[in-house]
Amino acid sequence: MSLPVPADFPEITIPSEARADAAYEVLRLALVHYFDEAQIANIYHAYLFGAQAHQGQMRQSGDPYISHPLAVATILAEMRMDADSIAAAILHDVIEDTPTGKEQIAERFGEDVAQLVDGVSKLTQIEFESKVEAQAENFRKMLLAMVQDIRVIIIKLADRLHNMRTLGAMRSDKRRRIARETLDIYAPIANRLGMNVMRSELQELGFSEFYPMRHRVIAESVRKARGNRKEIVSKVQVAIEERLREEGLEGLVDGREKLLYSIYQKMRFKQLSFSEVFDVYAFRITVDSVDSCYRVLGAMHNLYKPLPGKFKDYVAIPKANGYQSLHTILFGPYGVPIEVQIRTREMDRLAEAGVAAHWLYKQSDEQGTFAEGRSHRHVREWMRSLLEMQKSAGDSLEFLENVKIDLFPEEVYVFTPKGTIMELPRGSTAVDFAYAVHTGVGNRCVAAKIDRRLAPLSTPLINGQTVRIITAPAAQPNPTWLNFVVTGKARTNIRHYLKNLQRDESIELGRRMLEQALKGYALSINDLSPGYMQLIIDEFRSNKLEDIYEDIGLGNRPAPLVARRIAEAPIFKGDVQSRSKTFKHAFSRYMPAWLGGNKMRPLAITGTEGMVVTFARCCHPIPGDSIQGFVSAGRGIVVHTESCKNVADFRNNPEKWVDVRWETHTEGEFPVDIRVDVINRRGVLAIIASAISEMDTNINNVTIDGRDGKYSALTFSISVQGRVHLARVMRHVKAFEMVSRITRVKG
Repeated sequence: MSLPVPADFPEITIPSEARADAAYEVLRLALVHYFDEAQIANIYHAYLFGAQAHQGQMRQSGDPYISHPLAVATILAEMRMDADSIAAAILHDVIEDTPTGKEQIAERFGEDVAQLVDGVSKLTQIEFESKVEAQAENFRKMLLAMVQDIRVIIIKLADRLHNMRTLGAMRSDKRRRIARETLDIYAPIANRLGMNVMRSELQELGFSEFYPMRHRVIAESVRKARGNRKEIVSKVQVAIEERLREEGLEGLVDGREKLLYSIYQKMRFKQLSFSEVFDVYAFRITVDSVDSCYRVLGAMHNLYKPLPGKFKDYVAIPKANGYQSLHTILFGPYGVPIEVQIRTREMDRLAEAGVAAHWLYKQSDEQGTFAEGRSHRHVREWMRSLLEMQKSAGDSLEFLENVKIDLFPEEVYVFTPKGTIMELPRGSTAVDFAYAVHTGVGNRCVAAKIDRRLAPLSTPLINGQTVRIITAPAAQPNPTWLNFVVTGKARTNIRHYLKNLQRDESIELGRRMLEQALKGYALSINDLSPGYMQLIIDEFRSNKLEDIYEDIGLGNRPAPLVARRIAEAPIFKGDVQSRSKTFKHAFSRYMPAWLGGNKMRPLAITGTEGMVVTFARCCHPIPGDSIQGFVSAGRGIVVHTESCKNVADFRNNPEKWVDVRWETHTEGEFPVDIRVDVINRRGVLAIIASAISEMDTNINNVTIDGRDGKYSALTFSISVQGRVHLARVMRHVKAFEMVSRITRVKG
């Protein structure tokens, strides 16, 4: 080591470690190509500081621990990252694994380095309920730090890459867990950032560890088949180079071999045999300009016939990670398919290094190209969407789930009515498109026009379509949308809206239930002063009165217990004389069956309570039926018919009963099943369905049970406004001669 420690730098002493010194020397040789002596000196001091902090710590391989941070820094140096990133890589584990604090790093190496190290460090001071939750929360912390500084995730990717390279010293179960995490999260992040070289190596290493048998089988198959390919690859490469010379075009032609993980993925998802995948010969042609890309494409299509539908122009419409290239598949000699990628040198460099290419430009005199700027725009847009998802996600596990969804974008490109191109993951629907335009558009969408034709909101989009979203001011997200949306942004915003909506509905229902409970004590919520209610809020350990209402509405806190606590308070006991009769018999007047007393006025059900009042699917109660309510924790009130066989299951839990009744004027439509026994005739289903529709009734589902050759049983799931409406429907259908019997299904 020839670099001295500056006089103003705090004294650091470490024992000589030959292996650590050798690891630093490898790093130094990578640094001298693009850093000056002052920058290298500062990195050297980070090495001394890190070595002292990790003194005595060893890796499972037997190497001194500091060799790992040095290897991570070397990976970044090979990518030409900046000096702060290199220093942070060397120090990236000191906060997590040593007593060193963030303030010490900031004091010696600057605030930027300290922020980077803190962003990569795990949350070790917080207790989590499970390992999964801890992993999700650490991942969220890292991604939020990445939003502030993209270098955080680049350092973490380099850290993961070196860990994958040295995974052999760990237990087999831990190797599999880390490999799975790499394939599920870190390789897709590298892909999203356009870092193709790192993504490929992470995938190959993860594949070999998580699927060792499959890896060995495919590797052996590739080795055996490789000999037969050399002649064809050489022949095609010579033919391409000759055609470029004939056309006066310059380009570097490179024949490539498919990676094992890429072969495995295509075999798995496209249901192809090994020979079908491996027999595709891949070539890359690198040229000097965008114009040359298209001229070379024309030359290739003249040399070999293109395969219809297999041309992709990622130059005009880049991928979500900024990747640009022309892709085409040709019929080559002997009928073998040839995959050709055509791109400029800048596009090639960006495809390999991705967002890390930004620092390569900063270290040289080159200016960032248009392609490089576009790549960063895509990354910034993704990071903005991460920030929005984080704000709307309920917890770290939900956030991690949504990020995973967003990390696998097989893109589809569609247009807004004004011609703007929107990039979405393959399989996206009109609802995903609406949320991609704006959260407000998604929340208020009611219909969609695809290529000027009305289409269901669940319609999957395909390339080239023009999508127009129709909104309504009073519209709101539908819970069923969660069954078909694919983007993390749509899923997060729908859940966030529904949670807020459920809270509002729970608060309103809880207020009504508490008001009903207080009537048993001749009290009302309006009788309670703000000061007294604050005492109740404190006693129930809530932040505000709305939280108590919400707990009551969701069934997490029984309204009678809250009412009793309010009624028993000293402020009301002084008024017992005037309320004595009410107070003495409070419980017998309020809770039906809870204390075996008389019932008081039931809670009115209007049908508009939303998600906190649900109607049991076992008996399908409708207005006009005698009903009984049961409090279900987290769901609010579940309404059954009094004759429902499942009501018996609640006999042993009377504290969950709630007397309910239908409001005189209910709103909405309610599902109910009817069974129609008919004589088998041609067109009988259409006749009955038409008859039901004539009565202003929607048919949600139909099932057919052919009992014998003469009769069939048709079960219709329909929506009605109540018993009177249902009776009209049944009378109308019963009038047809082919109908032998019609009954309501109640179980």
